[in-house]
Amino acid sequence: MPEGDSVFRLAARLRKALDGRALKRGDLRVPAHATDALDGVRVIEHDTHGKHLLTRLDSGLTLHTHLKMQGSWTITALGKRLPRRLLPEVRVILETDDGPTAYGLNLPVVDLLFTRAEGDVIGHLGPDPLRDDWSAKEAARRLSDDPGQRVAAALLDQRNVAGFGNLWASELCFLRGVHPDTAIGAIDVPALVALGARCLRFSATQPGAHQVTTGNTRKGEQHWVAGRANRPCLRCGTTILVRAEVPGDPGRRRTWWCPRCQPLKG
Repeated sequence: MPEGDSVFRLAARLRKALDGRALKRGDLRVPAHATDALDGVRVIEHDTHGKHLLTRLDSGLTLHTHLKMQGSWTITALGKRLPRRLLPEVRVILETDDGPTAYGLNLPVVDLLFTRAEGDVIGHLGPDPLRDDWSAKEAARRLSDDPGQRVAAALLDQRNVAGFGNLWASELCFLRGVHPDTAIGAIDVPALVALGARCLRFSATQPGAHQVTTGNTRKGEQHWVAGRANRPCLRCGTTILVRAEVPGDPGRRRTWWCPRCQPLKG
């Protein structure tokens, strides 16, 4: 699932392929920027904040993209091209002078803005455990601002903490033994924040650990509850439940939990 750790890993791949290189061709295949060519500019760096990817250019511009549920990036080596069947899905092409080409496919968000104006698109986000300016104290404060809010909803709100999505909200609730509908004010918020930050960092940086919460990399057993609807809980055997966070949500936000390991108290 494309959550903060996924985007952090993606940025590392793009950094290795593009940073410091001039673009032979830079196409944005979206209506708002169809006439904005990036040919000749140099990629300075890649940065992330939560699920947002920032590609900074030496022209004073930043390419801001977001994967949401359907987007992806692929990188081809010098002299290689994307298969023709995938070309209709391409929204961004960043081809370097003497190296790889990066293709952004089915990206629902493609913005080109002045680097100095990045705050316009990411300024609302809460602290990100994967950034150097991470503040656990500020994250806990934001999560606690509305003590009656459900834990799952609070974790999914990127204004509180940036980077947690469906998978991590569900897995963190399970690991803390908390029902997703529990009021955030009824739990140990600093402990939840500390666990979430540790898990996200490990998932983002350790080889073979990406979004594996059980320690078992076998297919279908990487997660305690996420993606395991109607299957037995790996801890107690009770059937895992699932529901849509928002009925009819096009973003397909889902919450999974074990009713025995995570009873709703009170």
